Amino acid sequence: MKSERLLSLDILRGITIVGMILVNNPGTWESIYAPLRHAEWNGLTPTDLVFPFFMFIMGVSMSFALSRFDHHFSRGFIIKLVRRTVILFLLGLFLSWFSLVCTGVEQPFSHIRILGVLQRLALAYFFGSLLIVSVRRPANLAWISGIILAGYSILLALGHGFELSEQNIIAVTDRTLFGEARLYREWLPDGGRIFFDPEGLLSTLPCIAQVIIGYFCGNILREKTEIHHRLLQISILGIALLFTGWLLSYGCPLNKKVWSPTFVLVTCGFASLLLVFLTWLIDIRKKQKWGYPFHVFGTNPLFIYIVAGVLATLLEVITVGESSLQEKIYTSIWSVLPDAHLASLIYGLLFIGFNYLIVWGLYKKQLFIKI
Repeated sequence: MKSERLLSLDILRGITIVGMILVNNPGTWESIYAPLRHAEWNGLTPTDLVFPFFMFIMGVSMSFALSRFDHHFSRGFIIKLVRRTVILFLLGLFLSWFSLVCTGVEQPFSHIRILGVLQRLALAYFFGSLLIVSVRRPANLAWISGIILAGYSILLALGHGFELSEQNIIAVTDRTLFGEARLYREWLPDGGRIFFDPEGLLSTLPCIAQVIIGYFCGNILREKTEIHHRLLQISILGIALLFTGWLLSYGCPLNKKVWSPTFVLVTCGFASLLLVFLTWLIDIRKKQKWGYPFHVFGTNPLFIYIVAGVLATLLEVITVGESSLQEKIYTSIWSVLPDAHLASLIYGLLFIGFNYLIVWGLYKKQLFIKI
């Protein structure tokens, strides 16, 4: 059962990576179907589920990975933890630097975005792993997760955390620590922009709880009890998380850009239920063929995410005549399709297809690049 569980987890991871690449690479940002857009501020769209799902999956995977160290501190554990954290963080910095260099920004090292998707994964992985190995008792971990989310709620309430403004405590913290030149600039509804990083340092705190919840679900999957019983346990947990998050959202809005506590609960709830469905479909019903492409993506997820980021940048800076190669491909698609939104989506799917060829080549050679 262990390998089959990992198959369903690989497929879920692959679905998430495909989603991350798709929503980040439309043909044009001006023509995107509503479900493929992030919520402007408060609210939740299917696109908003992608990153937290990957964070949750990382927690599930940690349950399997840490079992090799018997969930104890050891020299091997410390080396792996530090090495992976540093590599992930540096790769995030590299993607920022690469984009700046390719687009001709002067003094790129002075403008590298310190925070980002991979940096957030690195920090959540590091502190989540430390807590899990240090605390160990599930009840205490649950309490700590609750304290993290409750404390973060107080920070948001007292620090203008639900305002899209420069007074937001998340923006203030990042500006103070890193300076404006190293921050993402968020669009305002009126077309203006402010220095606000959706992967801010403070808003990474609740991600630790997201990882721990995923870890709990991984522990349930690893139990020796009957598979239906395990899936029932995760289903109950997922429904409870969804209901609690929805109920609390009337006072603490769902918001991806501040990673609100209710956002953690609701996205973990959805992720738990999707994990249950895929485990049932793949492990119990043995319906596995449909998931092959996602399994391929899921075996080298971070590698192909980085490759996709590099390719997207190159497509934007390589010129064909007066247009970028990216724009040229998109306009060629649009010229034969009646709708700009459809053309934009087709471009994204073709981009995924090209990345699939890369990761499929690695898969056929059984090359799995571990980070």
